[in-house]
Amino acid sequence: MWIILPQSSKAQQYECEDTCDHVHGIDISHYQGEVFWETVGENTKMAYVYIKATEGGDRIDARYEQNLLMAHQYGLKVGSYHFYRAKTPQETQLANFVLQCRPSEQDLIPMIDVETTSGLAEEEFCDSLFKFLDLIEQTYKQRPLIYTGTNFYNKYLAEKLDRYLIMIAQYSEREPVLVDERDITLWQYTGKGHLNGIKGYVDKSRFMGNHKLRELKFRHRRGEM
Repeated sequence: MWIILPQSSKAQQYECEDTCDHVHGIDISHYQGEVFWETVGENTKMAYVYIKATEGGDRIDARYEQNLLMAHQYGLKVGSYHFYRAKTPQETQLANFVLQCRPSEQDLIPMIDVETTSGLAEEEFCDSLFKFLDLIEQTYKQRPLIYTGTNFYNKYLAEKLDRYLIMIAQYSEREPVLVDERDITLWQYTGKGHLNGIKGYVDKSRFMGNHKLRELKFRHRRGEM
């Protein structure tokens, strides 16, 4: 989400974080290519980043390790996310994610990206998803953040995620409102954001209402790897 305002004889692009006081962040994957983290870290408006770690049972994002290391080095609060594939066995997906998302390297709770039913009927899809979410909670001793879109939530997940914090993707100027009117923690407001240090587009999000970054803090335990 951005607005175009004139400046002298040229137009200058102002993005959402330039015009509001909310806490902002980004999520990235290998699709962003090489990220110049020193430049990103100098942007005081960007407080956090969720980095894609894994997808399904065997995919590992090629830039995960480098992005994780450099984002930490340049001062961002870092979390990791997994793209959920409902037809892949939950234990296989958990094993894939756990090998990458090591608790000692996390500032923020894990995020599960839920965008597709993989062709399953609603009941079968939800049964698959919630078994996986339970496994994540058992493993990390905290509930994950759930990422999904407004339409997908309204069709498949309404009134089912009350125990979880959620990030809702809706690329419009108006804030998302869900069919069950539940509280939204984060709003991903654009998939075509711009940020110095990242070539091309980047997903941007911000906290809603009075929600704060501390709500996503990873609770560490002794003896973590």
